[in-house]
Amino acid sequence: MLDHGAPPATDPSPAKTPGLGTRLMRRKPVERLVAEGGQGEGGMLRRSLSMWQLTMISIGATLGTGIFVVLGDATPLAGPAVAISFVIAGLTALFSALSYAELAGSIPVSGSSYSYSYATMGEIVAWICGWCLILEYGVSVAAVAVGWGEYLNELLDGTLGTTIPESVSAPLGEGGFINLPALVVILLAMVFLMRGAKESARVNTIMVVVKIVTLVIFCAIGFMGIKAGNYTPLAPLGVTGISAAAATLFFSYIGFDAASTAGEEATNPKRDLPRAIMLSLLIVTALYCLVALVAVGAMPWQDFEGTEAALAQIMKDVTGHSFWSVVLAAGAVVAIASVVFAVLYGQTRILFAMARDGLVPKVFAKVDARTGSPRANTVIVSLFCGVLAATIPLGELANATSIGTLFAFGLVNVAVVILRYTRPDMSRTFRVALFPATPILGLLFCLYMMFSLPGVTWAVFGGWMIVGVMFYFGYGLRRSRLATAEK
Repeated sequence: MLDHGAPPATDPSPAKTPGLGTRLMRRKPVERLVAEGGQGEGGMLRRSLSMWQLTMISIGATLGTGIFVVLGDATPLAGPAVAISFVIAGLTALFSALSYAELAGSIPVSGSSYSYSYATMGEIVAWICGWCLILEYGVSVAAVAVGWGEYLNELLDGTLGTTIPESVSAPLGEGGFINLPALVVILLAMVFLMRGAKESARVNTIMVVVKIVTLVIFCAIGFMGIKAGNYTPLAPLGVTGISAAAATLFFSYIGFDAASTAGEEATNPKRDLPRAIMLSLLIVTALYCLVALVAVGAMPWQDFEGTEAALAQIMKDVTGHSFWSVVLAAGAVVAIASVVFAVLYGQTRILFAMARDGLVPKVFAKVDARTGSPRANTVIVSLFCGVLAATIPLGELANATSIGTLFAFGLVNVAVVILRYTRPDMSRTFRVALFPATPILGLLFCLYMMFSLPGVTWAVFGGWMIVGVMFYFGYGLRRSRLATAEK
């Protein structure tokens, strides 16, 4: 006889805890990623950035040390054909840029490739990608800030006939005690970033316009010094030289993905992010090729070897006056400062997304209610990068930013393929052409570039990855908000 008054039978066994493999590979749904857009601890990021401001962020992060410094390294490899090398490097970057454009329009959030990996490949892959981005953005901010100090010294020497004493312009181990200029430029960027995205974007736009105008002035003056004979032979070291120069110049394009970190502060992200990414790459490539054509026409390619300030030297040679080389040095100071500014912005937004997911401390996701910006995040990141730039000789560590970037680029290409097959009906404002050939080629190019890097770079990268995995298992795995939501 049944006892209808008895409570229903229950399974006394506790809920089964997901296995480690399941927890590592858990994915964050695209809809949840988008729904959480802008949400931080105690406030919301503000949607205030237009398509042009997003474009300026990507140009600001890309156009800087590449054309002012790397040109002098690449020209001795390719000869007058260095402009072709710029095109090849740009095309290599284009494959990954197309993948970024599709995902930025589909998943418009602050985490960039970290968030794209979380939606397609699981939490552990997303963490590794985010850890790579911390390396890419954080160390490159410090490295670029060191370069800024060197150009500032050149400007001071050309205008005032003096330089900052080595004791306060170089770190320990390089003849000094502290690199004060590098610290100062990072702290200045921090102050502007703390005012909010809209105000920061205005400052960045002004700096980007200044450096574009500087390069246009160089082209106008350098054009007057072009000698047709400097273009022959076009490729003295053959196709091998052109390819070697292209590999060197590829890293001049790193930064075009910066707009994707502003997904939660764009007014119309689904429409504007893909446009900003592609437009910034087009503008940067055009400027690089134009400057390279004028430079090798105005100065024999053999003279570039060992010349760090090749553009300034050309300005001086063509005009016979040092005034225009000083103008170029001033433009370089602004150009490199804008790279520090834009890259630091990207770093804070990636950490913001990771903190919101619980994988890093929540202080990085705290948003100031008055400015709508992650101020505590900005201060912590800026001070860390500032101390790194001011006290540590970067050396080979700076090269590790390249491998971290290429790893993240490769994952974005994989994410596009996965999302196309797993979510074919998802709304996309931009689609990669010639799918799946384009993202597959993008991945292969990234792998080729990674394996062309020296062994010491791989050693640094491996050490960084070990630290990152230890941090994830010690902190992120247990505090993941996706895991909490599943309980």
